[in-house]
Amino acid sequence: MIIDAHHHLWRPERGYDWLDAPEVAAIRRPFTPADLVAELTAAGVHGTVLVEGGRCHPDEAAEFLGYAADTAPILGVVAWLDVAAGDVSATIEGYRRLRGGELLVGVRAQVQAEADPDHLDRPDVRRGLAEIAAAGLVFDLVVRADQLPAAARAARAVPQLRFVLDHLGKPRIDEGEAGLRSWRGPLAALAANSNVTAKLSGLVTEAGPDWSAADLGPFVQVAIEEFGPDRLMFGSDWPVCLLRSDYPGVRRALEAALPPLPARQRHEIFAGSAVRAYDLARRVEQLTTGG
Repeated sequence: MIIDAHHHLWRPERGYDWLDAPEVAAIRRPFTPADLVAELTAAGVHGTVLVEGGRCHPDEAAEFLGYAADTAPILGVVAWLDVAAGDVSATIEGYRRLRGGELLVGVRAQVQAEADPDHLDRPDVRRGLAEIAAAGLVFDLVVRADQLPAAARAARAVPQLRFVLDHLGKPRIDEGEAGLRSWRGPLAALAANSNVTAKLSGLVTEAGPDWSAADLGPFVQVAIEEFGPDRLMFGSDWPVCLLRSDYPGVRRALEAALPPLPARQRHEIFAGSAVRAYDLARRVEQLTTGG
């Protein structure tokens, strides 16, 4: 089984303002569950985690949970949530009352859009993180590389919360060795926290237009050294990945960038870690048995 732990769906007319940027014109169109299923079938991927797409509005959660309820391969949803708001617990409970609410596995805030690299140190953010932990959900970290130190401090401060690092913290793969040096130490500090898992996702878009799997290799190797295969998971970041590669190409690139690994460790990266991090076992069983 292969699980894609990170992809998106959107309809631009519903408020995805970031899609107005000229550099993302190629993906400024609707991406629907039917489009997703076609890609999964072609790529040999069995299940996915649908992640909020930068709309930053609670209405998106209702839409996405409905998609998950109606689309068997969508095993869980990571919804948007303003972690600094004073109503985190109430918002989560509201999401869970929606159709498909039982498929809510995590929440995410657009921390990468915050100018302050220490945003995750704020007391209101820390309170929100504690409420997410109490609700039994994962918090996805979509952060820039300069925000990794604050992410490590947050993981230490809220050890009861399961964190998932998206896109390995967005290292500057396009800068080669210099990007690797500036990112490795902060990543290691975050990985030292056992409550953090990371996604091997979004790497092709950080590698620049003339990327190759060889460019990804040193960054993937560091991730394996710091997290180990048991805390790493494959994510396509489709359809954002289409700016650099089609869906099957992203999977092939990761397979080429990985060092030789035993079959069990490869299974962890391509399925097992995601099942544990997002508590997907029941949904996976339903998918495989048709129940």
